[in-house]
Formats: sequence, C-alpha cells, structure tokens
Amino acid sequence: MLKCIAIDDEMLALELLEDNISKVPYLQLEAKFRDPLKAIQFLQEENIDLVFLDIQMPGLSGLQFIKSFPQKCMFILITAYEKYALEGYNLNVVDYLLKPVALERFIQACNKAFDLYQLKNKSFSMPAGKEASYFFINADYSLIKIKFADVTWVEGFKDYIKIHLKSNPKPVVAKMSMKLIEEQLPHSIFLRIHKSYIVSKEFITSIKKTSIFIENIELSIGDTFKEGIAEYVKNISANL
Repeated sequence: MLKCIAIDDEMLALELLEDNISKVPYLQLEAKFRDPLKAIQFLQEENIDLVFLDIQMPGLSGLQFIKSFPQKCMFILITAYEKYALEGYNLNVVDYLLKPVALERFIQACNKAFDLYQLKNKSFSMPAGKEASYFFINADYSLIKIKFADVTWVEGFKDYIKIHLKSNPKPVVAKMSMKLIEEQLPHSIFLRIHKSYIVSKEFITSIKKTSIFIENIELSIGDTFKEGIAEYVKNISANL
C-alpha cells in the first residue's frame, strides 16, 4: 500500500484527484491540502510514499515545493501547463500529467510509482520456485528490465550509476546509490571491487594486484576491497 497526499489550490481539482485516488486499490490517501506550506509541515511529521502535486499555486509553486523539500517521497505532477514538463523531469518526478487527466492515464502514472516503490523496497514478484534472472531499474522515465547475465560492470558517480551491458554499447544511467544496486545484484555473479565499481565475475578477463580487467577496460581495486578480491582469487586457484 502506498501512502499518498494530494496538493492543489483548486477545490474542484482536489476533489477529482481524491476520486481518482479512491479507484486505485494500492493507494491510501492520508491527507489533502490546498495550502502547500501546510503540506510541508505534514510531510515533516508523517511518512508518505507519494505526493500528487499541482504546479501553479499561490505562495509556493509545485516545482519550488519539490526543490525545497528533501525527496524522501515520490512526486507525480498534475498541471494544466505543458511548458513545465522538462523541468519536472529534471527534478526526477515519477510522471507529469496534464489536466484534465483521464483515469487510464492517471492509473498508468500510479503504476509507475508502485513499480518504483517495489523496486526500491526489493519487493519483486517472481514465480514460486524460480530464481530471478533479471531486475528492473527506473531510468529514462520508465522501468527497464535488465538481465543479470547482460551486465558487465556497474559504475557509480555521485547520486547516479551507469550499468554497462554486453548487448548495448550505451550504458543505462539511473539515479541510484551503489549500495542499493549492490543489494539487488546476486553476490554469486557480481563482485564489488571499489566504492565506484561492481563487476560481473563472468566478464573478468584478468586480475592484477591493483586492478581488474573487463575485456580491455581496466578498473582499479579499492583498498577496502583488496581482502575480498584476494579471497576470490584464492577460491578460483583452489578450483583449478
């Protein structure tokens, strides 16, 4: 269940939004606000997963709201103005809906938020008795399915990661921490070698004292991870 709130200075729009939310079984509306400042106070005191937010509001716009509030929750923007779409996506919102919003389009946006929530909380729905061979990641404004066997290595930089694939020269870029992606990758397949690198054991071509090669790409081994790499090499040698 996703706990959500709705923010819109227009009462009619807020009532329509509340009605749409009531039709989505996994949404639980905790509160609704016409004043965004009261909503901020509420969010500081309560744990909310998703915020439905209008853009043009007196006092504080929806975009200013997102910029001024720590993004511990997801946002879906709902507005009558298409011109703010690019800025909205730059703020990493889940979706951008134009008024009047058709119920089908509203549910589509909610499904994206629910899938992202499951991804972040590792609530994957897999067939019973089967081990996952893939994962989903939120990138390019959609959930992308990636097979573990296709990942050669993962590179972290600031708040983003690059997932390098065997099947595509262009890496998948997503806003995610290395810690979170490491938790989702099976340790039987992947190896953390640096604070900024995770590699697939399958694609390692050679190992040196201070670096690992993925084909012709040389990646440094971090001091913190040298002991783990040495143990990995020891296990390989024992099986030769």
